[in-house]
Amino acid sequence: MSVDPEGDLEDRLTPVLRPVRAGNGFEEALEQILQVVRLGLVPGGERLPAERELAERLGISRVTLREVLKVLQDQGLVESRRGRYGGTFVLPKSDAGGEDELRRRITEVDIEDVLRFREVLEVGAAGLCASHGLTTDQSDRLRDALARTHDAPLADYRRLDTMLHLTLAELCGSPTLTAQYAAVRATVNDLLDCIPLLVRNLEHSQRQHSALVEAVLDGDADGAREMMREHCGGTAALLRGFLA
Repeated sequence: MSVDPEGDLEDRLTPVLRPVRAGNGFEEALEQILQVVRLGLVPGGERLPAERELAERLGISRVTLREVLKVLQDQGLVESRRGRYGGTFVLPKSDAGGEDELRRRITEVDIEDVLRFREVLEVGAAGLCASHGLTTDQSDRLRDALARTHDAPLADYRRLDTMLHLTLAELCGSPTLTAQYAAVRATVNDLLDCIPLLVRNLEHSQRQHSALVEAVLDGDADGAREMMREHCGGTAALLRGFLA
């Protein structure tokens, strides 16, 4: 059995996948799996969990799930493969729509609203993690998520950066905050995909990540909130500069 170098797939999907509410099963399941794809929790070329597992986690029938997957396939986001090693695979972004489509999608986004909401959620999550404290297992998860961003090649950096921030949101102990953060982060990632990766910015971000995680693990709530606020501000400045 191969080892997942980025942590267990179930852990990666936990912040996003949850049982849907009765009445909007199809729509909410589609929303959640779209978030999995847009956040890069299952990278391009990798397989989504089996239909039975996905249906159980979402609390929907396999018939409904197949309707959801058909929509994603029609949109060019996933493909179905048959055979022993078959399943539903996420397509690489280059095969799932070009830059023109991405820019068309973000023309309807209120960038300032997205950035402010993101900052509120992230600063709050960092403060909660630091003030409430993390268990040994939770601390290890946070350290591992940070370590993966340190050695990430440029092509994978934003996806692993997303996983670090999602981990922090999940560890704050509020499923509602985590769900809201996953949704806003998917929009932030669409915005980030429209601007270039700047090595100097990534190096700066990594120093902020390290200081943030250190503050959280030290129980320094004020320091964690301030570092997260500064970190979000740097990203916001880049997005405003390129897109506003």
